[in-house]
Amino acid sequence: MQNGNRRLDILILLGAAAFLLVPWYRIDRGFFGLSWVPDFPFSSNVAPGLLQIASHDRPWIAIALLLFLIGASARLMTNASSRGLLMAIAGGAGVLFLAAQGLAISFSGWAWTITETVFGPLSQGQPSMGAGAVTLSVVFVLFFAFGLAERGAMKGDAFITGSISLLIFLVTVFVFYPIGSMFAGSVQDFDGSFRPDGLIRNMQDPGIWSLGCITGDGRCGVAWRTLWLAVMTGLGSTIMGLAFALVATRTQFPFKKGLRLLTVLPIITPPFVIGLALTLLFGRSGVITEALSALFGIEPGRWLYGLTGIWIAQVLSFTPISFLVLIGVVEGVSPSLEEASQTLRAGRWKTFLKVSLPLMKPGLANAFLIGFIESMADFGNPLVLGGSHGVLSTEIFFAVVGSQNDPSRAAVLAMILLTFTLTAFMAQRFWLKGKNYATVTGKGDSGAHIALPRGLNWGVHGIVVPWMIFTVIVYGMIIFGGFVKTWGLDHSLTIEHYAKAFSISFADGAIAWTGVAWNSFWTTMEIALISAPLTAAVGLLTAYIIVRQKFAGQNAFEFALMMSFAIPGTVIGISYILAFNLPPLEMTGSALILIACFVFRNMPVGVRGGIAAMSQLDKSLDEASLTLRANSARTMRKVILPLLRPAITAALVYSFVRAITSISAVIFLVSAEYNMATSYIVGLVENGEYGVAIAYSSMLIFVMITIIAGFQMLVGERRLRRENRVAGTAPKTQSNSGTQGPSVQEKTA
Repeated sequence: MQNGNRRLDILILLGAAAFLLVPWYRIDRGFFGLSWVPDFPFSSNVAPGLLQIASHDRPWIAIALLLFLIGASARLMTNASSRGLLMAIAGGAGVLFLAAQGLAISFSGWAWTITETVFGPLSQGQPSMGAGAVTLSVVFVLFFAFGLAERGAMKGDAFITGSISLLIFLVTVFVFYPIGSMFAGSVQDFDGSFRPDGLIRNMQDPGIWSLGCITGDGRCGVAWRTLWLAVMTGLGSTIMGLAFALVATRTQFPFKKGLRLLTVLPIITPPFVIGLALTLLFGRSGVITEALSALFGIEPGRWLYGLTGIWIAQVLSFTPISFLVLIGVVEGVSPSLEEASQTLRAGRWKTFLKVSLPLMKPGLANAFLIGFIESMADFGNPLVLGGSHGVLSTEIFFAVVGSQNDPSRAAVLAMILLTFTLTAFMAQRFWLKGKNYATVTGKGDSGAHIALPRGLNWGVHGIVVPWMIFTVIVYGMIIFGGFVKTWGLDHSLTIEHYAKAFSISFADGAIAWTGVAWNSFWTTMEIALISAPLTAAVGLLTAYIIVRQKFAGQNAFEFALMMSFAIPGTVIGISYILAFNLPPLEMTGSALILIACFVFRNMPVGVRGGIAAMSQLDKSLDEASLTLRANSARTMRKVILPLLRPAITAALVYSFVRAITSISAVIFLVSAEYNMATSYIVGLVENGEYGVAIAYSSMLIFVMITIIAGFQMLVGERRLRRENRVAGTAPKTQSNSGTQGPSVQEKTA
């Protein structure tokens, strides 16, 4: 009861602060800019909640105050069950009321006709929620969670109930609410009134659904083009990724370290740079195009600008991700199973096809799904190479920012894109459901993987070696393109592109960042450094709850979280614009919307990495800590987190890199004040400033390599292997049965 009173006292203080010490509504120039302090608390724009009720004719806030006082009155109760019930009811009702009044009351009054009919017109409306309203929302969520804990939920563990409640609340606000707003936007007019004409017109548009490429009446619609491209990219990147994984783990390939480096490079490359490099090679003025024209008289063509060029760029971009997914799966196939197959006189081909390959099925399905979704969401490569062959992501972009200015069309196209990706996501789960692919049982397994069949060995080398050479050439073009005056016209060497982007001068003893790229560069670093630890924290906390806790609706909770991975970035971008451009939460043009986008877009990867790492930690560690009277929060901080350092590092690196290289969602959310690097580079490409764009991209690649290397040096590499100790170098340990036990060594690279 003492801990419960302490928690409740903190919530009461936070709720009081929400009503008395901070503005209730949103501040246009930002809460943390403190521009509101001189006018606080009497101006209606910055007044706290209590004065909004008493002096500024906003009586509906009094209902939120009443619900808060009801929850706070539980402090006077001693019966845990009744006290918990009161807190849970007050918290749940408070969250629902704040959401309802925020949606129902807009700037000018009622947003819904039915509420105006029932309650009559309002004398004034309200702006978006600010620090006071948001703080009170969190207080209500914790009222609800702590009330459930006092009634025995999750064995009375307030940390777990609070974490689950906050995660559900945040995912609802930043994932499901935007998606719902997007669906609502498809049937709304510009003034917000219900008008399904746009939905019907766009759903019947032959430009979306036409099958002309099959019937011979023209080209296929953008939906089928995008679907076909995504399927081919998923297949291509999965086959290539499997080839690289086999070469890295099952062959004596001499350049494995170089292969791993080349597979990392596309991940840390801005998404449209590969498309730009392909243009420098195969475009009408490209190096290879001009060489073929000079040597063989081949007329330069535009074959690169269309689905073929997009497919090549996407396979190059997404194969490394497939490789990273598949290498662990390939290594995880138990050698003893392959040896058993050969003992039963199966040849190498039959063993690979009947034993090894089926056990890789989960990894292959995941690699295909990632390639499929990444292709659906890709914006940069289609923008550079698409030409007249647009895909859904670029069509959505031009429906929002182009001359069309048709939000309904953008919402319809985003719904189609979301339907495709969720269908693939569900199909993958259905395909793998109920099947067991476990090969690592905890028993000793010191055998070696069998050699690949000769034909397969030659085949994977025939794929990997040309790819490595091609990748080196592509990145050579990226570097070289930043040091020539005008690509295709004047190849004289220069550093003027780097000087224009990143020049520095000194004035009055201070540094002046005079380069055109510095503003977006520092903004990008700031946003990435804020969002990366938040993404890692949310992802690992979610993984801890999923792996270590059992509660009603756990499967639905995990599925809802992982479903956000299947939502393409383009859909996230357009849904955030439709959801957060108006009350109750207005965040467009701010840094907050970019941070929220990155956190909840990249969170599923942190969740999956945390689940994989957490599954290797025996539950007895948690139980020992709890037996010694540590609560779940202390156990998480003192026992679990120190053992998850590699997973934490992976989540941080991935989140940081994705925040820097993301474009599909960011392109909709940037503003003049908060312009991200990728968006700025797209503008340079559209203006034909390829040299500056390549120089900026090269700088980003260098920065990310440096940061990743720094993380690796700090954490090190852990290697676990079975070996026999050499006599004289270590004491010989022997079990009771007389057999020598396995040794585990940990090295820091």
